[in-house]
Amino acid sequence: MATEGGGGEDTHVNASESRTLVVLRHAKSAWPEGVPDARRPLGPRGLRDAPVAGRWLHDRGLVPEAVVCSPALRTRQTLELAAAGWDEAPPTEFDERIYAADGGELVEVVRGLDATVGTALLVGHQPGVQDLVEFLAAGTGGEAMARLRTKFPTSGIAVLALAGPWRDAAGRGARLLDFAVPRG
Repeated sequence: MATEGGGGEDTHVNASESRTLVVLRHAKSAWPEGVPDARRPLGPRGLRDAPVAGRWLHDRGLVPEAVVCSPALRTRQTLELAAAGWDEAPPTEFDERIYAADGGELVEVVRGLDATVGTALLVGHQPGVQDLVEFLAAGTGGEAMARLRTKFPTSGIAVLALAGPWRDAAGRGARLLDFAVPRG
């Protein structure tokens, strides 16, 4: 497995001190002629990369307690393949608001996460996922943030630590712990 990047910081966060938000952009999709955007499936590279993204999360102790995912086919397939290697599938909500959402709309999704969840995964689309991470972790510098700002490619994973409850998620209220692009 090849991994582009990695922030080098400790990605293990004590849930009692803060919340961990993992933001995953769907794996590479296909563009079949005549298929509506929301029904586009993963392409061959996406089918290879999505399980690697799931292993990356598992190997770092970042298997989520809850998932909120766009209902688009490519995000659902990404999640299914990523979660296949986890010990158990976390509760998942397919939220229509994530499809075609901008960063502000995604912040509202994050604010609505169950207060008892310490680590959550949001599976979505560009440019919303990048906008969300840049907004929440605006005060974070470093190489990981520089790479994320340049491009948030398919199968890209951002790991953020948020101080306090989900309902208080706000600009500059998180720290980017890692940004990686696992490839199969």
